Amino acid sequence: MKTPELSKTYEPRKIEGKIYQLWQKSGFFNPDNLPGKRGKSFTIVLPPPNITGELHMGHALNTICQDAVVRKKRMEGFKTLWLPGTDHAGIATQNVVEKELKKEGKTRFDLGREKFIERIWVWKEKYGNLILEQLKKLGASCDWSRIRFTMDKEYAKAVEEAFLHYYRKGLIYQGEMVVNWCPRCRTSLSDLELEYQEEQGKLWYIKYPLKKGGFVTVATTRPETMLGDTAVAVNPRDKRYKNLIGEKIILPIQNREIPLVSDQNIDLKFGTGCIKVTPAHDLLDWEIKERNNLETVKIIDESGKMTEQSKICKGLSTSECREKVLIELEKQALIEKTEDYIHSLPYCDRCHSLIELIPSKQWFLKMKGLARDALSAVKSGKVKFYPKNFEKIYFSWMENIRDWCISRQLWWGHKIPLENETDVLDTWFSSALWPFATLGWPKKTNDLKNFYPTNNLFTARDIINLWVARMIFSGKEFMGKNPFEKVFIHPTVLTKDGKRMSKSLGTGINPIGLCEKYGTDAVRFGLFWQVTGGQDMRFTEDNIAMGKKFCNKLWNASRFVLMQVPDEIQIPKKPRFSKITGSDKKILKTLEKAVKATGTNLDKLEFGKTAQALYDFFWHDFCDVYIEKTKQESKEETKQVLFYVLFASLKLLHPFIPFVTEEIYQQLPLKNKKECLMIEDWPK
Repeated sequence: MKTPELSKTYEPRKIEGKIYQLWQKSGFFNPDNLPGKRGKSFTIVLPPPNITGELHMGHALNTICQDAVVRKKRMEGFKTLWLPGTDHAGIATQNVVEKELKKEGKTRFDLGREKFIERIWVWKEKYGNLILEQLKKLGASCDWSRIRFTMDKEYAKAVEEAFLHYYRKGLIYQGEMVVNWCPRCRTSLSDLELEYQEEQGKLWYIKYPLKKGGFVTVATTRPETMLGDTAVAVNPRDKRYKNLIGEKIILPIQNREIPLVSDQNIDLKFGTGCIKVTPAHDLLDWEIKERNNLETVKIIDESGKMTEQSKICKGLSTSECREKVLIELEKQALIEKTEDYIHSLPYCDRCHSLIELIPSKQWFLKMKGLARDALSAVKSGKVKFYPKNFEKIYFSWMENIRDWCISRQLWWGHKIPLENETDVLDTWFSSALWPFATLGWPKKTNDLKNFYPTNNLFTARDIINLWVARMIFSGKEFMGKNPFEKVFIHPTVLTKDGKRMSKSLGTGINPIGLCEKYGTDAVRFGLFWQVTGGQDMRFTEDNIAMGKKFCNKLWNASRFVLMQVPDEIQIPKKPRFSKITGSDKKILKTLEKAVKATGTNLDKLEFGKTAQALYDFFWHDFCDVYIEKTKQESKEETKQVLFYVLFASLKLLHPFIPFVTEEIYQQLPLKNKKECLMIEDWPK
């Protein structure tokens, strides 16, 4: 057998597709097909991308981090499952299909609910798995035979079972409360589904006449909502208003009597310390209403228009109403002054419409007990965040949590399983079950027995509360075990100058385009290089170019080594080198340190540190120093050491740059070579 020669140059386009086909054909992505005795399992569930999604840099970074850990664990002999799937993404998918209909001059109401849902399924079949195909391009070694979708029949049964479990337990109830409402999507939204934008506004100081004479001045950014005021409130500790508590006020324009009440949550420093209370359109005001038994007057409807109870503004938009109210207040000389004021306004994170707060009858999940369990899981150290500082975000939300509004007024999603209900469940209700529903729950399946709880979770910081927290309390509630041990929060990928990456803003970078330009391994290595623990990562293409140079260095060094070794070589499990030079000894010691450091740092999820250390070891210690010295040696033992260090290096680098390492491995003149480097033994 003649030692194969690598081509003179490394051409990723020629090998990547071929190598991925080799992996898929081998069946080794499936833990059931892995060779040898593999008692202990290692499981990761892929955060399910939306079926509306296209791959972006955040997805790419998240994917390669998972893949690196999975590949190492597979080589270490674990029964490794990386389970993929997609999320139906209720509001996002409905919006996408509605936009398609708009091009045809239609709305979902023209089709009706049933036909509209059929249309979404057609869309899903056509585009729904696009992002998963892109993940394959990145080298994701998921078990594609176990792919799940949050709307498949079995998963839908799990969602129904979860709802009914909570309902029978008395944790789900229906009630009216002020909710975030999107007038365009015509649905309630949670606080976590909003995006806030700072905008220049005004703070109007308005005189509210006292019935007994005189007036109090309130400051507001939304004068139009005063038409729905049912009280004015002050802090009981505020000496300025202590003697006025209990007095009656004549609400301007509406000429309705309202009380002046006290509430401890009033900020003494905001405006005049005296605030208008509009319970129907402000959550704080709703809570003040509950504590003071106030009336509720709804003046904004579900379409964002003013209701009949607004009287003079009936049928107007809120902005039109504001203009009319301000004109009327000017006429009555009730505007004391106006100040410029910067405030954050909430927008729907899907359609970007301005959110209104309105009272609405919704389904809620009681959170007090569930939150307590979720807090305990992290405070006890049984679930650890990497980096640890993200625990603060988690604790802050869980310790101040309100009941979760789980109903949505959409057509696409899991219908609430109660008689005469047309609402669907919040998308996050179903994705909260992901670590165990994907494994067959509520059935007692072998997968559930073998692969739950999972081990690591990889996600972004913006869904710690939306998703991570909810999976933790769901796992405790339904499985009696935390769903994972480690939560790695990967950095947010920004542009080179620190801007948010956005396709619409023209600041987004397509990772697949970079893969075609530089090769997938170069993209992977360049991204790993920058994961150094910071919360934001300013992307630079320079690191990808560096990754390409490193892959070329590996290729050329491997080509040199293969030209030095015999036609066939065998490496024993415990190699012993006797007649070796000082340089041989030094590289073997350096390799030993690299093996230990790589294993330790990867287990700590320190990807950048690991990649940089491997770069230094291979490029400088192995190539620049050791290979150069071997050119002056002709000893057979030195050639064996040369090959041994290359072989070990390929294993260490495989989780980071799997395509090029696998291609080189396939050319090694090894006796008893395994089918893939992917299932070789991890260096010890």
